[in-house]
Amino acid sequence: MWNSHSRLPCLYSGCPVTFKSQHGRTYHIQSIHANSNAHSDTGPRQDPSSVTPLHQNGLDYQDVPPYSSSGPSRKQIEHAHLTAVPCDLDGNFLPPGSTRQERTQRSNADWSPFDDRTQFMIADLLYRCVEMSASNIDLLMKLWLASLEDSGLDTSEPFECHQDLYAKIDSSPLGDVPWQCFITGFSEDLHMPVDAPSWKQTSYEVWYRDPDLAISAMLDNPDFEGHFDVRPYMELDEHGQRCWGDIMSANVSWKHCDEIFASNTDAFGAMYCPIILGCDKTTVSVATGHVEYHPLYLSIGNIHNTVRRAHRNAIVPIAFLAIPKSDRRYDDDPEFRKFKRQLYHASLSAILRTLLPGMTKPAIRRCPDGHYRHIIYDLIAFIADYPEQVMLTGIVQGWCPKCITFPIFSDNLEMPTIPRTRALTEELADFLDSKTLWNQYGIDDDIIPFTNDFPRADIHAMLSPDLLHQVIKGMFKDHLVTWVGEYLLREHGESKSRKILDEIDRRIAAVPAFSGLRRFPQGRRFKQWTGDDTKALMKVYLPSIVGFVPNEMVTCIATSLDVYYLVHRQNINEDSLKNLDLALIKFIDLREIFRVTGVHTAGFSLPRQHALVHYHSLIEHFGAPGGLCSSITESRHISAVKKPWRRSNRYHALGQMLMTNQHLDKLSAMHSDFVARGMLPAGHIPPQNISYIYQPNNDTSREDDDESNDENGGAVDEKNVLGHVVLARLPARRYPQSLEELSNVVNEPNLPYLTQIFLVDQLHLNDTSLPPITSKISVFHSAVATFFAPSDPSGIYGMRREHIHSTPSWQGKGPRRDCAFVVEDEAKPGMQGLNIVHVQLMFSFKYNNVEYPCSLVDWFTRVSTDNTTGMWVVQLDMEGGRQRKAVVHLDAFLRAAHLIPVYGSNPLPLHRLTDSYSLDTFKFFYVNKYIDHHAHEIAF
Repeated sequence: MWNSHSRLPCLYSGCPVTFKSQHGRTYHIQSIHANSNAHSDTGPRQDPSSVTPLHQNGLDYQDVPPYSSSGPSRKQIEHAHLTAVPCDLDGNFLPPGSTRQERTQRSNADWSPFDDRTQFMIADLLYRCVEMSASNIDLLMKLWLASLEDSGLDTSEPFECHQDLYAKIDSSPLGDVPWQCFITGFSEDLHMPVDAPSWKQTSYEVWYRDPDLAISAMLDNPDFEGHFDVRPYMELDEHGQRCWGDIMSANVSWKHCDEIFASNTDAFGAMYCPIILGCDKTTVSVATGHVEYHPLYLSIGNIHNTVRRAHRNAIVPIAFLAIPKSDRRYDDDPEFRKFKRQLYHASLSAILRTLLPGMTKPAIRRCPDGHYRHIIYDLIAFIADYPEQVMLTGIVQGWCPKCITFPIFSDNLEMPTIPRTRALTEELADFLDSKTLWNQYGIDDDIIPFTNDFPRADIHAMLSPDLLHQVIKGMFKDHLVTWVGEYLLREHGESKSRKILDEIDRRIAAVPAFSGLRRFPQGRRFKQWTGDDTKALMKVYLPSIVGFVPNEMVTCIATSLDVYYLVHRQNINEDSLKNLDLALIKFIDLREIFRVTGVHTAGFSLPRQHALVHYHSLIEHFGAPGGLCSSITESRHISAVKKPWRRSNRYHALGQMLMTNQHLDKLSAMHSDFVARGMLPAGHIPPQNISYIYQPNNDTSREDDDESNDENGGAVDEKNVLGHVVLARLPARRYPQSLEELSNVVNEPNLPYLTQIFLVDQLHLNDTSLPPITSKISVFHSAVATFFAPSDPSGIYGMRREHIHSTPSWQGKGPRRDCAFVVEDEAKPGMQGLNIVHVQLMFSFKYNNVEYPCSLVDWFTRVSTDNTTGMWVVQLDMEGGRQRKAVVHLDAFLRAAHLIPVYGSNPLPLHRLTDSYSLDTFKFFYVNKYIDHHAHEIAF
């Protein structure tokens, strides 16, 4: 990983694939170019267009052209054998260009099982959006009926009661993947001793849904059309560099397709369907007995990462695993621990057994585009945190599940690592005793992974990177932030270190507001950290500790943030991987400051930090890590576990929770069907959002007279468009409508002149004659920036929306004037071509019937890059002792920018400084490239 080697080219002209070894090249030629004449290293190179075509079912299918365009400057090299050829319901391949079969013969007026559109929307509103209780539904229907009777209307309420509503939902065949249960236990021996431990006498229920049916429903979802890959591919960017993003662009998809075709040529023309699993315990109640569940989730790799991160029914619960409990005296009982692991793997194997036939013989399934295809299933990835990884792989706690490296040497990059594989584990188990396996290789040979029951499945290779627990909660929160606190305590003693921590908290609380940024009004003094808390702290922590800890510590943390922001990108190319390697080497070198200062003298043999060593190869293997992060499954807990639990009566709640999930699945499937038939507006319904009923354009940019009441920003389901910034839909009230009067209100006497200068520039006029502006002036308190940012929380097309505010009152606590990036020179990279402005006023006017949306801004000027934090520093741009102001067109804005003060050595005032006035108090500011992933990509 750390050394750069010259790579061997493929011997076939037009094939851009390169290899680390002769063995890899030979394997590639034999599998991909198997029908061409054999070549030696010195033989002539053959044009791939001369490859002999394959024949299937009497139809002559030649290899698909090796290159296809994925954009104006990108290329995709698609797999040549698993080509996802459409077929009919009987499995007969269709000729090229065949039209797809219609999904349904139902008319566009058929809302069954509901009577009409209104009845469906009321059911969806009450059950899914509002989550109304059964008793309240009954009460609402009674009130509805009484209102109709009082009005003398000869109609009835939509539903008689909650049972009627539930029955309507249940009667739909769509989304019908029923829950089943099997019962297991320690032994089927009916003569269990009376004094046997309770865990041996207990029978355990495992609830599950047929994963084959769940995948079939997912494949048949028309919502995924356009966000679904049917063939593995290798993507090259405009510079010819390999790119990794979605699962089907990753090496593992291509490699497994090679293996499938090499062992079964009948798979030609089939569609590869990589299966992703995820498992994670979650607690729903601590106060009432530590109630916890262990859900198993499923997704498929054909669906794009942006859709999976947004859920969109792309990741579904398919099981709730048993959690054996016993008396405290058995907590460390080896037999009990062994039983729990064996029950875990046996359950997984039993749940997934219906997928086994489809892993060797293609099954006929309908895809999102409406075509039927031959589908080959394949277990490809498992999302899990470290404790779950230990359970899955059968390793000893503290060892790496990806390689055989002694824990005490796991922080040594020079130490060669041996990858763990299923074959290696089996070979070691054949020759070594249990004690040697445990002590020398970290293997618990009592555990047989469930993947041993499935072809091509290797649990060690399936484990995906876990950004949430390895980087966000692990490296940053549990390690670096904790170590900073320990350094302050060790260096300054308890009393002074507390004062410094209070000052750090005041700095964090004084950080200017930003769209979507979680606030820390009391610093970071809260007992329970969530993943979102940690992500928010990552964005603002660095400037707060400058001056309190050695510069090497600050730079170490900055480098760790760079590692995170690099690996979290949605599209990662070869240069990004090189930068990742450099940043990781730099971080590992800089973290020695914590050993030198006596904070962490034991070294850095930490499984979660050691995992970063594998990220380079895992990105090549799986694609972008953000598409397989445990934050996806943890956030899915909310809708699949926690909310259904809250809707239950808390007594034997699991059955009620499963019924709730099934109802939600059916409503979602019905909605997709109605959209596909043109009966509802196209697009998805955001959870807990019914605005699509009343506002089809889902415009969230309504302007309030005084203040915006939320931090709107985030995902938006618009198709890929060029970034743009527009004023809010409605202007603010109570502002004068002439420039002269407005200049008095905003205390800027030069506003009319600056606006005229702006208009001169827009019209390319001679500045000796300033045009009069007599039209009505409209003032706005916010603007909406929409831009492509797939690495951040975004819509299914990768588009993100954020608000830029300039309002005199923000949530009743003072003004809020945001900053923005302005493009000065598109030819220069990063901040060299950008500048920052402080938005003081946003308004619009007309001249010659042309509307001009614009903004009064204060300019900053770039100073330099700060060597300690790695962030650019800017200062106020002064002219003649006054701040340089200008009126600029809103088109000049790229997006919002976030500045954090350079706090200096003086302590902040205890009570006077708030985030509303930070930008007006200091002279120098950091350009916060860590505010989000898009900023990290542009503000370098």
